[in-house]
Amino acid sequence: MGEIAAPLTDIAINLTDPVFQRDLPELLQRARQAGVTRMLVTASDLAQAYEAQQLCQRFPEQLWSTAGVHPHHARGWQQGDEQRLRLLLKHPHVCALGECGLDFNRDFSPRPQQQQVFECQLALAADTGLPVLMHERDAHATFVELVSRYRPGLSGAVLHCFTGSAAELQRYLELDLYIGITGWICDERRGQHLVPLLHQIPPERLLLETDSPYLLPRSLRPKPKSRRNEPAHLRHIAEFVAAALQMPVERLAQQTSANARRLFRPDRTCGAHPAPAETGPAPRR
Repeated sequence: MGEIAAPLTDIAINLTDPVFQRDLPELLQRARQAGVTRMLVTASDLAQAYEAQQLCQRFPEQLWSTAGVHPHHARGWQQGDEQRLRLLLKHPHVCALGECGLDFNRDFSPRPQQQQVFECQLALAADTGLPVLMHERDAHATFVELVSRYRPGLSGAVLHCFTGSAAELQRYLELDLYIGITGWICDERRGQHLVPLLHQIPPERLLLETDSPYLLPRSLRPKPKSRRNEPAHLRHIAEFVAAALQMPVERLAQQTSANARRLFRPDRTCGAHPAPAETGPAPRR
């Protein structure tokens, strides 16, 4: 494996997942060796946001984090969570609010509650000036309606793990969203439609992610025995995307990492202020 001169940035890893705890230092070392020098640790609920912040304090040179509530967990939103989230967003390594959005595919939370919690977080992002990392599955029309309402007040936003249609992509780009591409694109069964869509994404709006430990690229060889995805495999995704775009992988790495810095503006937040004393683990639900 050759070296990538320009570093890669993974904008979505679920590093608080228990499957990563047994070999975390080794995992981060493998990422560095693959050219992945910066990673954004995503949170699905307030407890995970706190755990992500703890990881960032252990590995500040490699990790940024988010804080937010995934639509799967919207059913657990309760009085006081908005204020608890606001405090978590003040942590010096938090660069975005998320992962938040709508998921009408699994409906783990009632749809009205998903919409209420998503809207609350969009308003909070507009108030704090933080960008938003968003999730959408089978909820395009409602998602677009809500995001359109708040987009003028948002500093920036990314639709992570895009797997949709050309028409949906066009609408997201009209909203000036960044688009996150995962190993889904390496799946010959369900991701082939994404390859031509890559050419419709402006270079300055493209981001790369593993969403690990999920979405292990099907074209990866050899596959790990654990079938666990990890940040080091962003290298494989970058090579696949660069080949599809007929561009050097070094140029893709440089462009997407610059995009991540522009969106998340880590210099504005990371190290800019101390972590609030009130920040602590939220109860599991």
